[in-house]
Amino acid sequence: MTKVSEAGEVRDEKLDAEAEARRLIALAQVRQYPDPVLRMKAHDIETHDAELARLVERLSQLLEDANGLGLAATQIGVLRRVFVFHPDPEEEIVALVNPRVVDASEERIGDDEGCLSLDSVVMPVERHERVTVEATDPEGNDLRLELDGLAARIVQHEIDHLDGVLILDRTTPEARREALAVLRPQPVIAR
Repeated sequence: MTKVSEAGEVRDEKLDAEAEARRLIALAQVRQYPDPVLRMKAHDIETHDAELARLVERLSQLLEDANGLGLAATQIGVLRRVFVFHPDPEEEIVALVNPRVVDASEERIGDDEGCLSLDSVVMPVERHERVTVEATDPEGNDLRLELDGLAARIVQHEIDHLDGVLILDRTTPEARREALAVLRPQPVIAR
């Protein structure tokens, strides 16, 4: 998922230029719609090893540089069930390995969502207000997270990525048509 910048924030122009350059380099490594890997289902992770640790580190760095809220391994072309996310902007990035929703509230909330793999569009998506997720951390320790609000939305979004589901599949038909009009490559007419 992508972040919305805070209004009224004063920034150093040089740092903004550097941050924007890092963001663009990170986004260049994130698969973009309609890349077929975004529709593929990720495989469970069997071993918590150095390779997994490197993958989590790469995902975390890309998430930071891209200024995002969550990033799944499938979004960088790796079909493994792991993602990283910011449960809160003030907290460290959390990595979830083989995550699954084990409980979800009946209450659902609609809100606009963006996606690092659909960089130019935002659309309304309805999600469970609260979810309980079970997973392991990169070291293999069991985790059980009870999340609500934005953190619950991010986790549902990233688990969808691991299952090959995009926000295009979760939005209204009208919003899907509008998004696809933006995302479809436009023909170039040579003069």
